[in-house]
Amino acid sequence: MVNKVLAAFIGVDIVFAITGAIIVGFSVIVRNTCFDPPIDGHEAARDLLYRQFPLTAGIGNGIFTFVAFIATLPALATNSRTWLKAAVCLIVVDALYTLVIGLQLWILTLRIKETFFGIWKNQTEDVQGFMEEAFNCCGYFNSTSPAFKTNPTCPSPATAALMTGCATPLTRFSNTFVDNIFTALFAIVGVDAVLIVAALCLLKERKEMERYRHIDEKTGARGTF
Repeated sequence: MVNKVLAAFIGVDIVFAITGAIIVGFSVIVRNTCFDPPIDGHEAARDLLYRQFPLTAGIGNGIFTFVAFIATLPALATNSRTWLKAAVCLIVVDALYTLVIGLQLWILTLRIKETFFGIWKNQTEDVQGFMEEAFNCCGYFNSTSPAFKTNPTCPSPATAALMTGCATPLTRFSNTFVDNIFTALFAIVGVDAVLIVAALCLLKERKEMERYRHIDEKTGARGTF
């Protein structure tokens, strides 16, 4: 008969390892591509946001997830409660690590308008122009603050003055984009929490099995006299 507690732990443990691979893969790919020249305004805005992400911390987070996963293997290969307790401690630390990164991204959304203004000022005219065309806007706060870049969307000062600044559409785009990322991280924390619960259930079961084994040993010892 399959041990349901052990089977549940193994299943969640595999998902846990997969989340580590996703975090590492995402962080590495983004860090290697977010500085490439953009081909349109949406890509430019996305890459500029990626540069604000704690990508190095994300790689460390994913690696730590693998370390915690590896610590569960001796606990699965044996009935050792010590290894399982050590793995639980690592999983708790990993969950807190992921939660902190998610909170960093959430905090970014609270001040995205001001943050993106600093980013905007440091971009070339081509990149600013890409974003003006993509988001159908001129300038950042308005067409003169800072001044718009001449392009098909903003061909003249008179036309640009009638257009909204890019702050509002960029803020809306950024909030939606970053919300999806930190929501995914919080979901990963949820996986960590489920794994912790499964590990605690397995610990309890092993403790009970150990107690029954001791009882059986004592009963068998009495029977020999």
